[in-house]
Amino acid sequence: MADVVVVGSGPNGLAAAVILARAGLAVEVYEAEATAGGGSRTAELTVPGYRHDVCAGAHPMALASPFFRAFDLEAHGVELLAPEVSYAHPLDGGMAGLAWRDLEQTVDGLGRDGAAWRSLFAPLVRHWSDVVDFAMSDLRRMPPGLGTAFRFGLRTLEQGTPLWDIRFRDQAAPALLTGIATHAIIPPRAITAAGAGLLLGTLAHAGGWVVPRGGSQAIPDALIAELERLGGRIYTGHRVDSLEEFSDARAIMLDLAPAELLRISGNRLPARYAERLRRFRYGGAACKIDFALSGPVPWRADGCELAGTVHVIGTRAEAMAAEHAVAAGQHAERPYVLSIQPGVVDSTRAPAGGHTFYTYAHVPNGSTRDVSDAVIAQVERFAPGFRDLIVAQNVRTAAEMPAHNANYVGGDISAGAMTLRQFAFRPAVRWNPYTTPIPGVYLCSSATPPGPGVHGMNGLHAARHALRGRFAIHTDPLDLLRTRTPQLR
Repeated sequence: MADVVVVGSGPNGLAAAVILARAGLAVEVYEAEATAGGGSRTAELTVPGYRHDVCAGAHPMALASPFFRAFDLEAHGVELLAPEVSYAHPLDGGMAGLAWRDLEQTVDGLGRDGAAWRSLFAPLVRHWSDVVDFAMSDLRRMPPGLGTAFRFGLRTLEQGTPLWDIRFRDQAAPALLTGIATHAIIPPRAITAAGAGLLLGTLAHAGGWVVPRGGSQAIPDALIAELERLGGRIYTGHRVDSLEEFSDARAIMLDLAPAELLRISGNRLPARYAERLRRFRYGGAACKIDFALSGPVPWRADGCELAGTVHVIGTRAEAMAAEHAVAAGQHAERPYVLSIQPGVVDSTRAPAGGHTFYTYAHVPNGSTRDVSDAVIAQVERFAPGFRDLIVAQNVRTAAEMPAHNANYVGGDISAGAMTLRQFAFRPAVRWNPYTTPIPGVYLCSSATPPGPGVHGMNGLHAARHALRGRFAIHTDPLDLLRTRTPQLR
């Protein structure tokens, strides 16, 4: 009999599982899909030999997350590869903003906005670990680096309000910053979008946005190997339809969206809490198109060929217009396209000479539209000849996303709209967002603080509460991770 059951095998569910197993508890993980990993899976989606990341492709948090720093992915066999340029942002006319890993190299390339970029990011890069500890906290405790948190907050207010252009004079720097803020799939001039952009921008200059050699699957594979070393078990192809299936478990950790909690809880949730979950808002969505290419993307602007991630939209104003269209339930004629070219540093993703090219476009929630023509047109705009390199492509519309990951309700890969309210109070307004009204049942998905991303911190925070609340174990989860021998009880 398991002490702990984890439902869902994304990075957060596996993070919770490893921590609880390190504490000497018997842990079982149940995954609905045939392959474990959730949003960090890798598969041959187009033609044999081309390995594509199913959801997450580049990993800004893999080197920085407190969970992964303590777990140490590289010590567990994951080779993390950092492109010279963390992300690029092409503009019309053959220009581009380039976010090099080296902050000063980035400053040098931004002309008269270089000094403004330095003043925005240098204090955050110097204290990047404090930035991460603040941004990845459960938002309920005082951050350790108050000075850094204050500086981060002021910059977030600047970039999340009409003041966002006050320090810039040219196009490249503001476009470069808007490209990362738009990861939040909301109009980028918003507090939560600005905060996400500043965090990602800081990490771009503090280690870079790495890709795992061989694909993102390497991350959950390392966590699963450690779980199994500790005696834990994982069951794939097992869709959970009721919490009653695990009535003997002392704790149940749910790496699930609120809609899935409602589905499997039956009538066990109090009416008020259940209604709060029903009111939880799902946000803008993604239509994902993976390409098998016969060669590298022929970017017109120098430097884009060195970037692991390229944001394809154009100017800051164009990004705003596209995201406002999505927020209004419309498809942008020129959508925001996030693209990843792992072959810049990882030759294992495709046969010799070939490349995998990962893209998704922002679309309204629940969209059934295949927007691959619009995506190809956007890439062609900045990389003439791209269309001629396409060997094959695979499309997943937003409406199809839940079929391979039920947490992506309507294609929302953030597991909930990143509004200010839902950033602080995910999935419902309560002091402890990881507990539920059902004793021993905890939420550990991206629908809890600190939100989406491959960082494992939602799982860590939930595991801390489960250890203390159900097992009277008060050891810091990070200390458990740093000790390879579990605390047998």
